[in-house]
Amino acid sequence: TPLSWAAQHGHQALVKLLIGRSDVKPDSSDKNRRTPLSWAAENGREGIVRLLLDLTTANPDSTDNNGQIPLWWAAAKNGHEAVVKMLLERGDVDPNMPDTEYGQTPLCWVARNGHEAVAKMLLERGDIDPNMPDTGFGQTPLCWAAKNGHEAVVKMLLE
Repeated sequence: TPLSWAAQHGHQALVKLLIGRSDVKPDSSDKNRRTPLSWAAENGREGIVRLLLDLTTANPDSTDNNGQIPLWWAAAKNGHEAVVKMLLERGDVDPNMPDTEYGQTPLCWVARNGHEAVAKMLLERGDIDPNMPDTGFGQTPLCWAAKNGHEAVVKMLLE
């Protein structure tokens, strides 16, 4: 959708213009069921994420075709700390939601990719299960961090 493209590429003024229209649905999804919030989160578009989260119609736990939520895209793929913080500040985001492709939680992917600051943010929450294995491989976040040599993340997971 035009809104998804604007959100993905960081065109905040266009996003603001589009979400102000009654004929634009902020939670509309593309063929992969990705929403504008998902695209903005993946690309670290902080201002756009804030605009979309301020809307009552934007679902921060909307899943795409692989069961990945905006938190997954911000945390796991790219380690966008500010976006992760915004999403986690919401009370309606499930940080333990596994994707449907590999059954991996955002923490599992964060550990796998070695995003230390994001791992710390996730682990500081009381509702994160750091020992939850994925269903695709049966591996925990600790296993993924160790496999990929992310020593700082391994230490955090062992604390």
